[in-house]
Amino acid sequence: MSSPPAGRRLQRTRTPGGLARPELLASTDWLADQLGRPEVRILDVRWRPDGSGHQVWSTGHIPSAVFVDWRADLTDTGEAGETLLLAGPEQVARTLALAGVGDGATVVVYDDTVSLFAARVWWSLRVYGLESVRVLDGGFPAWQEEDRSISNAVAPPPPAHFTPRAQPRMRLTTADVRALLSSPDVMLLDARAPAEYRGHEGTTKRLGHIPGAVNVPVGAMTRPGSQHFRVGDELRDILLRANVARGRRMVCYDGSGIAAAKLAFALTLLGHDDVAVYDGGWSEWGNRLDLPVDR
Repeated sequence: MSSPPAGRRLQRTRTPGGLARPELLASTDWLADQLGRPEVRILDVRWRPDGSGHQVWSTGHIPSAVFVDWRADLTDTGEAGETLLLAGPEQVARTLALAGVGDGATVVVYDDTVSLFAARVWWSLRVYGLESVRVLDGGFPAWQEEDRSISNAVAPPPPAHFTPRAQPRMRLTTADVRALLSSPDVMLLDARAPAEYRGHEGTTKRLGHIPGAVNVPVGAMTRPGSQHFRVGDELRDILLRANVARGRRMVCYDGSGIAAAKLAFALTLLGHDDVAVYDGGWSEWGNRLDLPVDR
């Protein structure tokens, strides 16, 4: 394990203020104070399309962090092989046990891609009843920028047992979403880029969006040029401009549940307490010729 150079002052980062659920966002200061505590487990979910994520972890990670390949370990592909659906309870429980995450643990998740994969893992664990899951604000880049301790140690995590307790309202299928269309109590939020939402580009059989969905591009959730989340008032302003208000059930989707999970995380940070992710997303909806589409 390496330590910050002598005399080098840490550049502290600030956790976004004005949040209803600030405990869901871990600051680097908070995590540094928790290192070594057995009840706090750290998951490194930096992912690479070529499968080299574990190698990235082995060259340097936050001390005691365990690598989890969110795509291989926490998802199942849909029937067409194009969607990344949440894995079943047995697979998730096995993954967490191997990572040393047991019932009652506090988990901190980080990546280096503006928390997209970290948020997907946050949602995946919450769907199966793990209560205390935090996303590291700024991710691994923030940790590095502050010259904090980096480790390349490979140590097996302690034995653990995780008991899945499904939270069905947090995850919806295509049939669920279809049944909710036109419901005045539900708001569909499309987390994709505006061009995809408007049907100007995409890779599915049909382009556009689910009827009634409002576009809230997830890229706006973080500060420009930064991996840190915006402060609470800025997040609220973004949602207000999209006419997203309290009192309705929020259903988030994107291409395959990644940006949707980050949007769901931001909504939860702001105190929305009935937020779901449609992880099949447009990969399923846009390839189904029997479903309605708006452009």
